[in-house]
Amino acid sequence: MIIGVPKEIKNNENRVALTPSGAFELTKRGHKVYVQATAGIGSGFPDQEYKDAGAKILKTIEKVYDIAEMIMKVKEPIEPEYKLIKKDQLVFTYFHFASHEPLTKAMIKSKSVCLAYETVESADRKLPLLIPMSEVAGRMSIQQGARYLEKPVKGRGVLLGGVPGVPPGKVLVLGGGIVGTQAAKMAAGLGAQVTILDVNLNRLRELCDIMPANVTTQYSNEYNIRKLIKTHDLIVGAVLIPGAKAPNLVTRDMLKEMRAGTVVVDVAVDQGGCIETCKPTTHENPTFIIDDVVHYCVANMPGAVPYTSTIALTNATLPYAIKLANNGWKKACKTDASLKKGLNVIKGKVCYQGVADAFDLKMHDVDSLLK
Repeated sequence: MIIGVPKEIKNNENRVALTPSGAFELTKRGHKVYVQATAGIGSGFPDQEYKDAGAKILKTIEKVYDIAEMIMKVKEPIEPEYKLIKKDQLVFTYFHFASHEPLTKAMIKSKSVCLAYETVESADRKLPLLIPMSEVAGRMSIQQGARYLEKPVKGRGVLLGGVPGVPPGKVLVLGGGIVGTQAAKMAAGLGAQVTILDVNLNRLRELCDIMPANVTTQYSNEYNIRKLIKTHDLIVGAVLIPGAKAPNLVTRDMLKEMRAGTVVVDVAVDQGGCIETCKPTTHENPTFIIDDVVHYCVANMPGAVPYTSTIALTNATLPYAIKLANNGWKKACKTDASLKKGLNVIKGKVCYQGVADAFDLKMHDVDSLLK
């Protein structure tokens, strides 16, 4: 198969979809890998390393899209890329369709095959291609939240870990999944007082067993959220419904209950966000303020640590990419139930329920499209 790796063009997105080692694993199996010039520079991988791994370098993004049977990306295609995607071309990337109608319509129009990292799901209901970036984003949510609690950037002026004689800051984590768990670990490690909310009692029991003493758990409901936001300094939105829009757990009116300088970090923003007032921001302009509450809503948080993120992502995606390249997308998805769940749009037809529901589109049975 011919695999194309274009340079990411989203604002301050420095990751790349494939490391040189990943390119080597594909080329040694007889596949051709074309990488856009300087695509890996932001992650610390110069063109020469790709050449040494057997890949070929193409100067422009247009040439990469034109030659490739499978496109491997990190973030969803943005508007300048829509016209480059060809009929029947396999695009393997994070899509997050349910939060972006123009992208959904563009991919339907392209008649391409859209296989989304974030909905590939294993038999134990885990999301193996989302987990590594969720781990990075969860840890970064505390790193960035702690920074924006500083007074010069309009935060409360709170040091999360406190100092002797001064109580530590308080962190509220909405959701006990991968993002929430990593956020809680980081915050607890800094010495903050952490509260995790979730609707899954079994998950809360697990968290109680593994978390240190400065982490407490509570059942997630509106009453508890309204009570806790009044006293917590940093609030992390970490709720995910695979392939569907995130629910709004913190509503517009709740901001008035928070203290001035409270920071909210919505990691779920690329799925629509679980804090109603959040809208996607960039690393260039990461925050905005509403009712004296600092909002950090960068939709590609792991892009700020691209070396770590790119290696972690390739570690997870490469086995699936090899399977797709060796067998073709149709056979690979027929024989691998996890990959089949990654299919969102096939040649103009929506085949993932969360996407169909988000925009009231006709839902097509994926098995009928694999015949």
